[in-house]
Amino acid sequence: MNVLVNLSSRLVSEGIKSLLSSSGHQGVAAIRDQPLPDGFVPDVILVDIYTVNRNLFASFPDAKVLLMDTGVEKEKIITALLSFPTHGVVSVGTELRLFKKALEVVKEGQIWVDNNTLKAFLHQGPSIQPAPKADGVTEREREIIDFVCRGCTNREIAASLSLSEHTVKAHLNRIFKKFSTSSRSKLMTLLLQQKREKTL
Repeated sequence: MNVLVNLSSRLVSEGIKSLLSSSGHQGVAAIRDQPLPDGFVPDVILVDIYTVNRNLFASFPDAKVLLMDTGVEKEKIITALLSFPTHGVVSVGTELRLFKKALEVVKEGQIWVDNNTLKAFLHQGPSIQPAPKADGVTEREREIIDFVCRGCTNREIAASLSLSEHTVKAHLNRIFKKFSTSSRSKLMTLLLQQKREKTL
């Protein structure tokens, strides 16, 4: 299995590359090692919220992508999971045995979510309610939900859609009511759960 390490921290990237190599894992490269070794095609790409992007998926369409939680806010992790077709998330503090297992599971096309992230999702708030019917959400609300999932502020959403911040806030309040939730992070958790259920 070929693993491409593409993390924003050069130190963490080199550490993971060295750790995997010293434990007998063949086929590990860091994206900073450009050009990549001849014939190197990654099976799994390890990214963080700062390095995951559409170009990566276009460059390696057959690779599975595993997001590494480097200690950022859980809301940012949720946003990244909703915005990109990743195969899960693993914590930087994961022990080597489980880390290697996560790579294997993801390579096989399955989803891996570490316990800390799973607990954070489950404890975000009260039990998640069923999604509203598709016709219950307006086109404008869908646009705003998309911006929320990308981590945009009310001001950024207002500027992008040529609306006032007050109007965006009113739309968000209606969206929260329709999804029986009370915050952006809980909304994103709900949408993430629905996305995962569709892939099962």
